[in-house]
Amino acid sequence: MPEGRSILSRLRLPFRHSRVRAHNTASHRLDNALFARRGQSLGGQPWGPTMGGRHDNTRLAVPGCTLAWPLLDLTPPWLTAPETIVMHHGIGANQDIFAGWLPALVHTHRILRFDMRGHGGSERPEAAVAIDIDRLGDDLLAVMDAAGVNRAHLMGESIGGTIVLNAALRVPGRVRTLTISNGAHLGASIQSVAGWQRMIEQHGMAGWSAHMMHARFHDGAISPEACRWFEAQQATACPDTVLRMLRALLGADLVGKLPNLQPKLLLMHPDDSPFIPVSVAAGLRDLVPDARLHVIGHARHGLPFSHATVCAGLLADFIGEQAR
Repeated sequence: MPEGRSILSRLRLPFRHSRVRAHNTASHRLDNALFARRGQSLGGQPWGPTMGGRHDNTRLAVPGCTLAWPLLDLTPPWLTAPETIVMHHGIGANQDIFAGWLPALVHTHRILRFDMRGHGGSERPEAAVAIDIDRLGDDLLAVMDAAGVNRAHLMGESIGGTIVLNAALRVPGRVRTLTISNGAHLGASIQSVAGWQRMIEQHGMAGWSAHMMHARFHDGAISPEACRWFEAQQATACPDTVLRMLRALLGADLVGKLPNLQPKLLLMHPDDSPFIPVSVAAGLRDLVPDARLHVIGHARHGLPFSHATVCAGLLADFIGEQAR
């Protein structure tokens, strides 16, 4: 498919949407290569831009494990009450996949990120503690509480999108705006995940991670350095937690609640995710009054990482429009 062309044009579906032409691939590769070179340790050690240094995680005890989270505030001193953006990653990722978003956001907003249980710098959870979408939403709210953030702009990708959507339905007063990238509201709509357990059992997390890279990125979409970093950190995720989170995601069904969603909703979706078709994102958009859908061309399920500059710009514009 030509770069930037939406799958919607091929389906001829009457969706209200905008098509976003992907920026020059070289610019995305440069963004992620710069951040990859700043953090050489790939074995679960968090790295990220604090304008030249690595961030320090704070640890938070939640039922069954502890979570690692940093709050980054690089806003100028004349912004006396900067708002906060909370960024929630998906299965197999960690908080640092959003590194490429930060240059567009850190001068106007505080940035709160965290590693989900069993990912990145957070602990593997105890098996006795159930994992479902509500539990994962409780983790999100606990991190916000620990950071002293009462209301925030929530942004989530993949299962993180489902989690922030559910949280916005549960506690709308804590959400200023809601942004979802490559996410779904109905677990039954998710495709191409039936073989995950067998793959992990037979080939380990390294084999699963290698497989996932093809599902996340087109060839050449990210730099070799960024590709090696992403595959290595993905392989460190707890296998049991990955499968438990997948089951929680597949069991999610938020359809009946969506017409009552209060925060304004922005959807960003790749045109070529093997897991969540564009039609699913369009269906979510149609269930929420005034929701906005941007379909990003020549992108797969790793959209937030491969197209960080585009996604961050859309988020910044969306938040700015709501403030006017």
